[in-house]
Amino acid sequence: MKTITKNPKYLEYIFWLGPVLTIMGLVAGLVSDVWLPVPLALLIAGIVVIGLWLFMGSSTQKFWGHRAIQVSTNALVATLAMLGILALINFMGVRHAVRVDLTENRLFTLSPESQQVVRSLRQPVKVWVFDRNQNPEERQLLENYQRYGPQFNFEFVDPQLKPGLAQKFGVKSPGQVYLESGTKRQLIQTLQQGEPLSEVKLTNGIQQITSDRKDKIYFLQGHGEHPLDAVAGGLSQAVSTLKGKNYTTEPLNLAERSEIPEDAAVVIVAGPKRALFEAEVKALRDYLSSAGSLLVMVDPNTNPELEGLLNDWGVQLDNRLAIDASGKGSVVGLGAATPLITRYGQHPITKDFGNGNSFYPLARPLEIKPVPGIEQTPLLLTDDKSWAESNPESQQLEFNADSDRPGPLTLGVALKRKVNSKPLETKPTPSPQASATLKSGKKSDEAQLVVLGNSDFATDGLFEQQLNGDVFLNSISWLSKRDEQTISIRPKEMKNRRINMTPVQAQVVSWTALLIVPLIGFATAGVMWWRRR
Repeated sequence: MKTITKNPKYLEYIFWLGPVLTIMGLVAGLVSDVWLPVPLALLIAGIVVIGLWLFMGSSTQKFWGHRAIQVSTNALVATLAMLGILALINFMGVRHAVRVDLTENRLFTLSPESQQVVRSLRQPVKVWVFDRNQNPEERQLLENYQRYGPQFNFEFVDPQLKPGLAQKFGVKSPGQVYLESGTKRQLIQTLQQGEPLSEVKLTNGIQQITSDRKDKIYFLQGHGEHPLDAVAGGLSQAVSTLKGKNYTTEPLNLAERSEIPEDAAVVIVAGPKRALFEAEVKALRDYLSSAGSLLVMVDPNTNPELEGLLNDWGVQLDNRLAIDASGKGSVVGLGAATPLITRYGQHPITKDFGNGNSFYPLARPLEIKPVPGIEQTPLLLTDDKSWAESNPESQQLEFNADSDRPGPLTLGVALKRKVNSKPLETKPTPSPQASATLKSGKKSDEAQLVVLGNSDFATDGLFEQQLNGDVFLNSISWLSKRDEQTISIRPKEMKNRRINMTPVQAQVVSWTALLIVPLIGFATAGVMWWRRR
């Protein structure tokens, strides 16, 4: 009997050793995240000690009868239960995360349109951000996209550490953001200070790069235009890039047919050296009257007989040569007869160019005259120190006020008009092109025209220089009306909730917080202390 009564004293210490060893093993395993022999040994030892204590029978009953032991055991069990519940909650939180956006305008939540686009992805889409510095807000936005679809992925790349990858995408400056899906790559934005990654541009870019839409581009041929093959003065680089953007290209000879094909998304007239037939000009005019899209690139010293069509839109081709005397082009080896453009109009074609460079060897200026019902936007503007030279054969180029036109000059313009507006000459009968635009998903009530006073800028060797290719490709994108596929997402703006106070009000608030409120607290405490005495 004496032995039995003494056992609980020793067993008390053995009992507390079990939970201690168990907790040590759990902590060591969870912290290290590797269940090495030591954490496992501690955990097993603790469980064994607790098990022996529980199964020792009647010798433990008297020990469990002590009130202190019962209270301690209840506290221990409650603590372990709470730890288990917290561990389970954290586990479920990691596996099934739920985010709650409590901001007023839901600034950290993707719009329903963006969520639907990511959820419906059927092929992998990856965002490449070529920038040395990773913006936490941009990473958070991309992580939000990643939560809604397993097909979406992103990666930040330092172009200086991975120049090969940057060259593969054609990165021209830090901050460019590209989308990649299969063999297609698309520049969607260039990050700048004060202009973070845009949800609108990202979602619309994802929709466009995964679209099955294939627009057909026709290049007019038969008048000395630039060939589409990889030859001197060819457009093979431009054609190859268009194919990579889900366009199909095909030559078009209007001498063999009397109208533009029904499936034409854009018709390009690239540097004709000889005049078009009257029937060909009429086919182009009828095409525009049926909500068509036309890109005209005309070089100096040529007469394609397009003056009548262009004059209807308020565009007149100047026969003089654009001269850039600012000296900006000489820094990169360009002469005065090759204007270096750094000024662009506010238009979807040039909106992201900033002060980037593009150049146009031997360009002719354009004169723009307002026409009712036609929206005209200059695209390419020369420097103030430029002029239109009437005698380019002169050995010394100088501005002559009597025959030359002072700058700045317009080398490119974008125009559009409603086809149901007042007719330009005679009201044409509805043509098959109108129904074709409906089938391709484009608007059938708007015609678009881009006129450029140069075509050599888009030829092989110059197409990939600076922003030359972007001018050409963005013109095609706008003319093909791909921008009308974009999803309308309302930008989210943080509301200004600041309180504007006068200096006197600011001092009152400061003294109230630093002096008056503490004094009231001390006074209240003193009164309560005095009353209790």
